[in-house]
Amino acid sequence: MPASMRILVTGAAGLIGGEVASRLAARGHRVSALVHRNPEVRGNDGAAPPLHEVLHGDVTVPGLGIDPAVAGDHDLLIHCAATTRFGLSREAYRTTNEAGTANVVAAAQAGGMALLHVSTAYVCGMRSGIVLEDDPIRPTGFANGYEASKAAGEALVAASGLRWAIARPSVVVGESASGAIRTFDTIYAAFKLVAEGRVRHMAATADATIDFVPIDYVAAGIVSLAENMAAAAGGTFHLVSAQPVPVATFAAAIGSYPQFSAPALVSPAAFDPGALLARERRLHARVTGQYSSYFQRDPRFDDARFRALTGLVCPPTGRPFLRRLIDYCIEAGFLKGGADQASRSRPKGSASERRTPSARGSR
Repeated sequence: MPASMRILVTGAAGLIGGEVASRLAARGHRVSALVHRNPEVRGNDGAAPPLHEVLHGDVTVPGLGIDPAVAGDHDLLIHCAATTRFGLSREAYRTTNEAGTANVVAAAQAGGMALLHVSTAYVCGMRSGIVLEDDPIRPTGFANGYEASKAAGEALVAASGLRWAIARPSVVVGESASGAIRTFDTIYAAFKLVAEGRVRHMAATADATIDFVPIDYVAAGIVSLAENMAAAAGGTFHLVSAQPVPVATFAAAIGSYPQFSAPALVSPAAFDPGALLARERRLHARVTGQYSSYFQRDPRFDDARFRALTGLVCPPTGRPFLRRLIDYCIEAGFLKGGADQASRSRPKGSASERRTPSARGSR
């Protein structure tokens, strides 16, 4: 076990921040959690971790809205706070993901802290093919304002003069063993509309893949980077499955349940939102269309540097993992169940197979 550190975590009420804070505290580190509107810090299992203190602040204001003396009483700042919703205004992303990161950098500089910045693997933009951890970020070609703002945040960190490292998760979903997740947000909103048949058509290329990565693996990776900052300093690290799931496999997994229907995958050239029925057209504009770029590219994230430093390897994320994610969504009431319990836990074509539900949030 490494020596105990004094760690400040921003965005600690969020999904990743809460699980990271929980794991760090469990390993004996003195963790201060920075929260904003939501004061509750919880791990993915819903339990409150034994924190040193909860600080009410705001990354969008200079000094993070907390006492500079308190901010400086830490060895490491882990920056998890971010606006992750798609389709927001340029100003919304600039305020939180760019100016907010600039404020975090300034706080780390003033307090003499190292900085571990949580970004996204999709700063690669609309690229397909092999994406290396040290590939330079291209200035254009992003799929949305979120990706562009996270790339801008990375640039601020890299130019800070701090001892820094950048963690880049891909599409974060439920826990590897059970599929459990504390909050159903981001891509889960689109997933629900597709699974329950309210959105029946998706623009997707034939070779498209999605890199789903379990929350427990991401959090374990961030903790490992934090505990190895001397070796991680100056590096960017992919926290990914490195086992991308074809979009066709994802669609088929949904359709394998009797209460759901697989969406029709339409080539982007032939996809016409205006031809959709009115309700689906509205939902496409508000939700699913915001995620359509993830069904139209095939990035292959190389994570050799991350694995070499941490020794961590992502658990398998193929069809059985997709089923665990769907099963948990049903058990938690996020997705509708079938006609009976067997339908809820057994996809079509698996008459002899039943899954014993794991405890929610188990690690």
